[in-house]
Amino acid sequence: MSKVEAFLTPEEEQEIISAIRIAEKNTSGEIRVHIEASSEKNHDERSLEVFHLLKMNNTKDENAVLIYVAVNDKKFVIYGDKGINNVVPDDFWNSTKDVMQSHFKQGNFKQGLVEGILKAGEELKAHFPWQIDDENELSNEISKG
Repeated sequence: MSKVEAFLTPEEEQEIISAIRIAEKNTSGEIRVHIEASSEKNHDERSLEVFHLLKMNNTKDENAVLIYVAVNDKKFVIYGDKGINNVVPDDFWNSTKDVMQSHFKQGNFKQGLVEGILKAGEELKAHFPWQIDDENELSNEISKG
């Protein structure tokens, strides 16, 4: 079993998917999680590449958020599209990263991801509240590379 497959149990993956559904319930925003073993590229560059591969740059309000995790590298990046980045407080992504990192350092990867997802969801809800014509534009499944 690779480190990517061992990173989360199937039950933990389902809890993360549930957190995404909860976070997206009251917003037009979209949240995805991508997990891979490592990256030859700079992790910020790779997260942007994955963002485009997952077609997250195509949301109507440019309000998608990717949580990218490189397991073997022990690195993660939170990447928000233009629409969300233009309205969140300057320190928002860093404070979200800090919450996640405190859990990750203790080996609580599922809890770190859930907390980051829910925090992003609250911010998305504040700036992009759910509208009657909103639809789930992206899959809630965890992608793996």
